[in-house]
Amino acid sequence: MDASSRVRLSKFLSLHLRHDPAGLGLELEPGGWVTVEALLAACARKQRPISRAQLEEVVRTSDKQRFAFDETKTKIRANQGHTVAVDLQLVPAAPPPILYHGTGERSVAAILREGLLKMRRHHVHLSADAVTAHRVGARHGRPAVLTIDAAAMVDAGFVFYRAENGVWLVEHVPPDYLSGP
Repeated sequence: MDASSRVRLSKFLSLHLRHDPAGLGLELEPGGWVTVEALLAACARKQRPISRAQLEEVVRTSDKQRFAFDETKTKIRANQGHTVAVDLQLVPAAPPPILYHGTGERSVAAILREGLLKMRRHHVHLSADAVTAHRVGARHGRPAVLTIDAAAMVDAGFVFYRAENGVWLVEHVPPDYLSGP
């Protein structure tokens, strides 16, 4: 499968595993899981057949590791970014003292004023390094990287989670814990 096909398939899977499982006739299990068999059958019913090998290739080559198989490789899920109600069964984790958030330059003033909000997602997504945050920000125009004082947030009682792909998650980041580029 070429890179363009992998990107299209990844976007299709993101749509249905994060935002619209019902669009494929799927219901997410606790943890956001769906059986691989059900996913492949649903894709075929929707005139978008995917082979097991293609699915495994997309999961393996995803630069952001958006998807994961369970230990038995019989179930698959999106690691985070859901807008549908789902309990991802995340376990609280201690973040590094500093985290980063990449955004478009045009959003910086509002974020510094209002903080980082999860919007339609379950959590705010943060990066452990500025390089990754810069890459995320570039998707939103001219990139800007904000620094988050995660240590102070933990001291104030905020709970962080770490998704399987290394993305740090928190309910929100008030402006007091942010500093601009």
